[in-house]
Amino acid sequence: MGVIVARLFLAEFGADVVRVAGVALEQVAADLGVHPMVLLKWMCLADVNDGYRPGVTSAESAQNRELRKWVRLLEQENEVLRRAVVYLSHPSLKLGHFPK
Repeated sequence: MGVIVARLFLAEFGADVVRVAGVALEQVAADLGVHPMVLLKWMCLADVNDGYRPGVTSAESAQNRELRKWVRLLEQENEVLRRAVVYLSHPSLKLGHFPK
């Protein structure tokens, strides 16, 4: 099991154990080998994902991250096109005149 997959599993499992079993947060954190604040953060994130708290869900956060990557790519493509227009509109590139 990869590290990220293990952490996601622990996050879901830890938050569920604290809610369902009524076990102390510190005890569950110790059993999972994480700091109690990490478990509390996981619980808050689970509440947001489940719609119990306002905030950005994990899915929305992942979508935002992908959209930011897409915007960066489009900005780079626009910059390449701008530079191509400047280069190709240079007077020395008229038909029959090639740069030396």
